[in-house]
Amino acid sequence: MANMGSRKHLKRYKAPKTWPIHKKEETWTTKSSAGPHALDKSIPLVMVLREILGVAKNTREAKIILNNGDVLVDGTPRKDHRFPVGFMDIISIPKINKSFRLLQDEKGRLVLKDIDEKDSTFKLASIEDKTTIKGGKTQLNLHDGRNVIVDDATEYNTSDVLLLNIPDQKISDSIKFEEGSIGLITGGKHTGEYGIIREINITKSSKANTVLMDTEDGTFITLADYVFVVGNDKPVISLLGDD
Repeated sequence: MANMGSRKHLKRYKAPKTWPIHKKEETWTTKSSAGPHALDKSIPLVMVLREILGVAKNTREAKIILNNGDVLVDGTPRKDHRFPVGFMDIISIPKINKSFRLLQDEKGRLVLKDIDEKDSTFKLASIEDKTTIKGGKTQLNLHDGRNVIVDDATEYNTSDVLLLNIPDQKISDSIKFEEGSIGLITGGKHTGEYGIIREINITKSSKANTVLMDTEDGTFITLADYVFVVGNDKPVISLLGDD
């Protein structure tokens, strides 16, 4: 039993800060299975249905809903209650005509943003790396664990963001990681804020690259790795706090 618990359950006090749960109410919670997002950057699907949306009272009810194929993640039915969902994933429940985008609040917790039908037809994915493969094509490695193969590698750079259609996951557009673009902060004390990228500072040493951001709350410098571009002159998605 101990081994089973270590594989499928997690003590609440050890849960990542991204999980929107009360860590002192109970001892155990469900652990995410291996998947597209790392444990500390995702939450199990059962938690979305049970703790966040409240459409299931317990794990048993959540399993029934999932086994019926009633929950889509990025347009694909997911039946594993431990399936990890993370930043920018689209969760749709057609039976109740509801769709949500997973974002981060100011404390870094993953939260659901209620979105309309048009907003639910695409997702955003940041390019973390590029790899040359056979045939001279390039594989783009994205933040959500997926890989996309493209013919023209010069069109995309690391930290650019792709707009992927749902459910076919084809690239419909891209957002450049460049000065003047709109960036959403995903780490550090400014998590959840967004604003204009005023300056990108590339270092030639072992120090991390930084970005000068201009937001409604002021101007500050943050790590380039914390900036997720969401638009050229305005956000292409609705963000937390938007009406």
